[in-house]
Amino acid sequence: MRVVIISQPPSTPFHLFPLLRQAHASYLSSPTCRVRYRFSSRRWLNLHSTPLRLDSFNSRCSITNTDVFNQVVNEEEIQEDFSAASSNCAVPIVHLKSDILESESLNILAEGTYVGSLLTTLPVLSEEQQNVLAATPAHPAGLYAFYASCVAGNLVEQVYNFAWPAAMAMLHPSLLPVAVMGFFSKLAVIVGGPLVGKLMDHFPRVPAYNCLTIIQAAAQLLSVGMIIHAHTVHPTFVSPVILRPWFVVLVLAGAVERLSGLALGVAMERDWVVLLAGISRPIALAQANAILNRIDLLCEIAGASLFGILLSKYDPVTCLKLAAGLMIWALPVVVVLTCLTNKLSTGVLDRTKCPQTCCRSSTEGSLSDADNIVEMSVDAIKQGWVEYVQQPVLPASLSYVLLYFNVVLAPGGLMTAFLTQCGLNPSIIGGFSGLCASMGIAATFLSASLVRRFGILKAGAVGLIFQASLLTLAVAVYLSGPLSQQTPLLFFLCLIVLSRLGHMSYDVVGAQILQTGIPASKANLIGATEASVASLAESVMLGVAIVANDVSHFGFLAMLSLLSVVGAAWLFCWWLVNPTDEQRRLFSFDPHF
Repeated sequence: MRVVIISQPPSTPFHLFPLLRQAHASYLSSPTCRVRYRFSSRRWLNLHSTPLRLDSFNSRCSITNTDVFNQVVNEEEIQEDFSAASSNCAVPIVHLKSDILESESLNILAEGTYVGSLLTTLPVLSEEQQNVLAATPAHPAGLYAFYASCVAGNLVEQVYNFAWPAAMAMLHPSLLPVAVMGFFSKLAVIVGGPLVGKLMDHFPRVPAYNCLTIIQAAAQLLSVGMIIHAHTVHPTFVSPVILRPWFVVLVLAGAVERLSGLALGVAMERDWVVLLAGISRPIALAQANAILNRIDLLCEIAGASLFGILLSKYDPVTCLKLAAGLMIWALPVVVVLTCLTNKLSTGVLDRTKCPQTCCRSSTEGSLSDADNIVEMSVDAIKQGWVEYVQQPVLPASLSYVLLYFNVVLAPGGLMTAFLTQCGLNPSIIGGFSGLCASMGIAATFLSASLVRRFGILKAGAVGLIFQASLLTLAVAVYLSGPLSQQTPLLFFLCLIVLSRLGHMSYDVVGAQILQTGIPASKANLIGATEASVASLAESVMLGVAIVANDVSHFGFLAMLSLLSVVGAAWLFCWWLVNPTDEQRRLFSFDPHF
């Protein structure tokens, strides 16, 4: 019987010892391999292992970092060593003699080569298996419950977004109420967005999400109640509505609703879906993002069409009461589905959002800043602006922001109020909003074809140029004569619907451009700041609409919206034809660039 002892070099990391021992055992078991050490004289293995290390093994004892000495020791020292080691290790100590070890030698592989050979022999997944794994969500059951929660929440939100401007347009013959309410909603997002996002990072996900859902539902119900009150108590009036108490409450409730809705959207798109789909599974994450986008657009189609049909058959008060009933019904459904999502995903949403040290320091910082929330909000805004201006794809982001100046030639509160005051049937108005949303769904498929054919950067330019061209025709139709007849009005609306195809195509492609150019460590901060800048752009145009609130000034507002879209297309194309070295490096993978 031969016993071979392999001594591990001290420089080898400790966590590789089990792997090396197992691999070497299989290596020695092969009949063609014989590993020996050559000893020039009689040598003994000096065992000085600590009992703590030996006691940590259950069935066998491994001795590492042993040294072989050439010095001669007496038999008593050897026996003492043997007795000490035997008391802590069940493995028998073998007395090696030089006659057992033959004089042949074999060079042991170097440490780096040895470890590398072990890693290359480990079984790995094939490319097909890796693709299947990347396309499989980490928590599919929880993800499906999350989709159901998004459907319930988004449907109510889209019904509310269409209901309040349509009902307000029936109260006042100008765009003033809708413009004022929209302005303060955007202002609340600009000021409170970074602060709400920072506070949400310090609270557990599920309780914070459910709390914001309840706040949003309460704000929606309060807004609907104020509009019903206005229709009931003051069915017709021409005095300014901005001085009435019910309108002040309506504006505040609308600002709270929009701010809570923004926080819920950021939590869903930037945090929850990543945990449920798996951050290390890119295909599953991309599919989940696409499904969320389609859910939002489908809910927009359904919400606008549903309320438009109801408004064409019933009076506004009855429609608003039905909308309020839908909000009350959907609230417990969303809360239950949210809790079910966490349960089906085995509590993945309960994980901490940062390491313990980070969370501890963040908690201490939040407690110390609790007395000065304004200062914390200002610091967050300043940091976001600095990072936003320094991003390498700033022109692409500015083009995206310029599109938000287009608040008239797009589905929204002002367009809904304008079409209502033009006497258009509410079902047609709802159909217009639904068709615009359907263009967004088509853009999710069209954008992939554009990227394959033109490349990612040129695909963005195609979308912007397409939108600017169709909106130019739409403004020309509007300025060519009054839209008192239904035929030119419908043609005007059809051009706007088709232009949404270019807008949403750039929205999809632009998001990929920003994901490529913005560092992952700053993606959330820059993304939130970009949303605030976009809200600022909308608030500026809504401020102009407050001044020019008469329907006769709609052409002026349409011209400003057109100039913003043309400016976005020009800026992006200028950036495309004048690339920087950083731009070439970031998009070197684009064969068409």
